[in-house]
This record gives sequence, structure tokens and C-alpha cells, in this order.
Amino acid sequence: MSTLVDPTKQRGQGKDVVLDLKELSVYYGNIAAVQDLSMTVYAGEIVTLIGSNGAGKSTTLRTISGLLRPRQGEVIFQGKKINGIPGHDVVKLGVCHSPEGRKIFQKMTVMENLDLGAYTRNDTTAINEDRERVLELFPRLRERINQKAGTMSGGEQQMLAVARALLGNPTLLLLDEPSMGLAPVLVDVIFETIERIRDQGVTVLLVEQNAVAALEIADYAYVMESGRLNVQGDANILLYEPAVTAAYLGGH
Repeated sequence: MSTLVDPTKQRGQGKDVVLDLKELSVYYGNIAAVQDLSMTVYAGEIVTLIGSNGAGKSTTLRTISGLLRPRQGEVIFQGKKINGIPGHDVVKLGVCHSPEGRKIFQKMTVMENLDLGAYTRNDTTAINEDRERVLELFPRLRERINQKAGTMSGGEQQMLAVARALLGNPTLLLLDEPSMGLAPVLVDVIFETIERIRDQGVTVLLVEQNAVAALEIADYAYVMESGRLNVQGDANILLYEPAVTAAYLGGH
């Protein structure tokens, strides 16, 4: 595996480690989906995990959030080993997941979906404040607040999926393919909002098929291929690295 970084910068200097994956291997039956994956996410970063379909990216997020259990290795969140902890307890610790395919509750209203995002919390005042904050991030959702989620456009549903995850009050937000199926103008809106989320103090781990858009907003990137890390480095360097662009970015 190669590492491409700016030698004048020291990543993570003065920052806490939010997430540390140590030699993680995840299997579906006898098939290895992720093998010996080690990566680190520091507080205040947007870190992106990119690679082709089937590379193991979504499996990695599902393992972090407690939906899958690794065969070996560790998931360390804020210094605590969390693999083996049930998913609903992982949410309580501050890891919230906006899954691939949105997975919103189609027959429920926008408000009801948002309320479900806060189901592990009982701090009513803080929940109300966070709901207001996400409605400021996504004003379209305020306009649709009493509308059935399944009647909204794909872009609006994606906004709702991210907003619902934010109602869990995450320290670490896991985003899986937030731009999938969206028109280019909405892709821009989603990625601008991800930057705003980071600026509000939430660390982001982003899995994204649109590698160019992801690298343009990320601080650091990991590139997976067939379940293993292939390249890692500063996102602004990988964005223009010929070997990476030829393989993953369509010659960008």
C-alpha cells in the first residue's frame, strides 16, 4: 500500500483520534469482504473511503456502526473498543449512520422520521435545538415537515436520511453514498452541506462513489480495492495523483 501526503503537514497534530480501525477483517460466510483494514479518523476531519463497487466500503461502515461483527481486528471509538456492541448502543455512544439507499420510513412524515433519529435520547430541549439546526441545514425539509417521506424527491429523501442521522447527536457521522442517484445540482448541495456539518463540529467518514466530489471536500482519503487498502493520503494530493485518477476517477 502506498501513502501520499504533503510532507509539510502533520496530520492529526493536536487532535484527538475519534476512530481507529485496527487490522479489521469482515467476512460474509467464507468470503472476505474486508481484509486487514487499518485506518484512523481525527476529530474535525472529513475522511473519505473510496473504491470501486464491491471494494468493501459499505461493509466497513456497517461494521463500525455495529450492524456487522468483524472476524478479527478492532473498532476503537474515542479510545473504547466497540466491535461486538449492539448497533443501538453504538448510536448512543455517538456514532450515527446514514445508510446506502437512504432507508427512510416512506409512510411516515418528515417530522416522524426526524424524531426516530433521536430515539436513543431523552434530552427534549437539546433534541428540539438539534432539529432546528438540521432544518436550517436543509430548509427544504422544513417546507416538507408534515409530508409523507415517500412522496418526496430522491434528493429530498437523501437530505432526510442525513438529517435523521444528525438527530442522533453524532460525534462521528457515517455517510454511505449520499450522492447516489441525484442530479448534479443536488450533489453540489449535499456536499456543501457535509462541509457545513463538519464545520459545526461533527467528524465525518464518507463512503462515496463520486470520488472526485468526495476528494474535493475531504481532508484525508483511503482507497480500497477488493477488500484491502490500496492507497491512502491527503485528499488534495490523491485528487491529482495519476495512478489514482486513472484507476478510480475516470482520468480526472
